[in-house]
Amino acid sequence: MLAFVGAMAGGRMSMNKKIVIMVVGVLIAAAAGYWYWQSTREAPPSEEQALQNAEEAAQAITESATQGVLPSLDVQANPLGDSTDVNPISKTNPFSGIKTNPFE
Repeated sequence: MLAFVGAMAGGRMSMNKKIVIMVVGVLIAAAAGYWYWQSTREAPPSEEQALQNAEEAAQAITESATQGVLPSLDVQANPLGDSTDVNPISKTNPFSGIKTNPFE
């Protein structure tokens, strides 16, 4: 490698040789990086194992989300069961009892 640097500094190598050496160096670095990435990567789980993990996670989330949060859903828990008329239109129309139109 030291000879390569010295040769580049002195200008004795042709431009084509410099390009070839650089391309080979990049390819070697890329191959080494790919090999390292493949050697450190974990094997993916099987399809059945992944499906089982997803089902277990969904069940755990459902149990923890509904634990002590939801109120009882019986009839007496409904706050609108005995409500009065809350329609604002029937109370705000002053012309509801008039037989003729006052604007004609």
